[in-house]
Amino acid sequence: MADSDYIPLMFQAQIEGRSQIHRLDPGVAGHQQQAYDWAQQWQDGCDAKNMPKFSPNCQTKDYNFTWRMVTNSGQDGVIRPVIGERGWAYYPGSSMKGAFARCCTLEQKLLYCGGVGDDGEIHPGILRFHGGYPKNDDWLDDSLVDLIHPQEGWQLNGNAASRRTVIQLSLYQPKLTFGISSLKPLSEDEWQQIWQIWEKALGKGIGSRVSAGYGQIKTHGATNLLIVGLQGTGLASKRIDGVAEFRPNGFKAALRGHTKRLLCGVTDDNTAEKFTNQLWGGVGGRNGAIAGLLGVAFSAPNLELAMHRSGQYEMPIYDTGEAVLNILLLNQKLSDQVFGRSRQLSETDRKNLKILATQIVKFSMLMGGFGKSWRRIDHSIFFPDYLQANQNPAIGCHWKFCGRNWDRYVVPVDRLADITAFLNGLQTKVAGFPLLQELQGGNPQNTLQEAWCEDNVQVWGRIAEDKNDSLAVRWFHGNYQGQKSIKRSPLTGSMGQIGRIWHRMYPRYQKQGEELKETGAFVELMTIFPNRLGRPEDIQKTADFLKFLEYSADFTHLW
Repeated sequence: MADSDYIPLMFQAQIEGRSQIHRLDPGVAGHQQQAYDWAQQWQDGCDAKNMPKFSPNCQTKDYNFTWRMVTNSGQDGVIRPVIGERGWAYYPGSSMKGAFARCCTLEQKLLYCGGVGDDGEIHPGILRFHGGYPKNDDWLDDSLVDLIHPQEGWQLNGNAASRRTVIQLSLYQPKLTFGISSLKPLSEDEWQQIWQIWEKALGKGIGSRVSAGYGQIKTHGATNLLIVGLQGTGLASKRIDGVAEFRPNGFKAALRGHTKRLLCGVTDDNTAEKFTNQLWGGVGGRNGAIAGLLGVAFSAPNLELAMHRSGQYEMPIYDTGEAVLNILLLNQKLSDQVFGRSRQLSETDRKNLKILATQIVKFSMLMGGFGKSWRRIDHSIFFPDYLQANQNPAIGCHWKFCGRNWDRYVVPVDRLADITAFLNGLQTKVAGFPLLQELQGGNPQNTLQEAWCEDNVQVWGRIAEDKNDSLAVRWFHGNYQGQKSIKRSPLTGSMGQIGRIWHRMYPRYQKQGEELKETGAFVELMTIFPNRLGRPEDIQKTADFLKFLEYSADFTHLW
């Protein structure tokens, strides 16, 4: 055994042959990835019996995080939590102070955090921020190994080379205890105010990757832009070690992807890219990252995970129960990298962003779903025969609105033409969005595979009487007419290849007087991006299928 093998991985250089915990090695089994060894060495070395304690003069409070949380330590070239006293994971007091100060008024900031006063002198704040530690040692039994798996290029343009998976380490649903002390005695009322400010900071999310749902608690206060009640079922993700996990970052991925599709339908690609980054964050090239305006948080207290067996394989499936998706306004400033100047959002900007976010949520729910396999309907609901005897894999997802204010996000469908009217109106609203107008972009270039241009996409629909009345789901698994089939073609996609059809069974809501009612029926929608490039026989296969829809099927061309 080499001498270096006796050195904990934490202290080894991140180079080939040493410690490479950020790297997902495709030749190594999931639980044998080096990241697991690194995390286990950390967890084993932690002083589990002696949680760091705050001093008696400290005020403390506990908060539960709905999903994962990470504060990048800035060391090792790996995103991982900061390690504090006795080896415990730690949210640093300096980070806590920064997050707290951003939620203060100028007077509160000067009093509590310190700064330069009206007299030009530097004044220390009266508060001391002691950071946060896990409430108990449960986190030592959790899997800390987490994935960063960007798929935008693959999902929107079929570019498999753009998929790159790296590993980070994060805490799973931690409960943290935070501590604050004061240099002078404070009343109970003032302490209550201080904790309200801290909860306001928590409502924005703390740590890294908060726009994707990391570091979020259940409540979000004024950061909330939209509150959307959702319930979903479908195919869950697996962690690297094969354990099921519902990953809320899929919501941001879907909303961001749809934003770019819609923008590419109304402006040139460069402007669409820049404005998508302004809305959801992104890489700004030489000028650094762009802080996005929007983010997501998801809370599903009744989430259930189970396993579907297909032959010798098991696939995780989820049922979120009644859950809440929050669209958050995380940033109040426009980026000078996008607009050439930085300025604060006005109240009008905020209202317009709320309108745009509402439209993107409506579009997302009308046309598809969220998470893994979002382009297909949940076969367990709409095609259970396919899954009988456990011979086939679980496919797809199904989402519907629930809870309060669901009618704000519904697209009512009295006639199929209502879908056409919504899509026409949506494109007009996106094109006329005031902040986008400021950028003065060019005409659509139609180079993105899934750009939402009328000459690049077709939407077909029909009314399905109930969940057993899906026609198209069977066309994905057999012939649609005679010997003609689109099964496993570039149109429908296959393992490792993004197809060109989305299939959705959208719950049909109708207006009855002033109220919206769920009818029990569905609007069956197929969104098709016809082949423009590829083998002639594949292009012909798509043309044949579109001709079938036009002349032989129950579907109507809606857009």
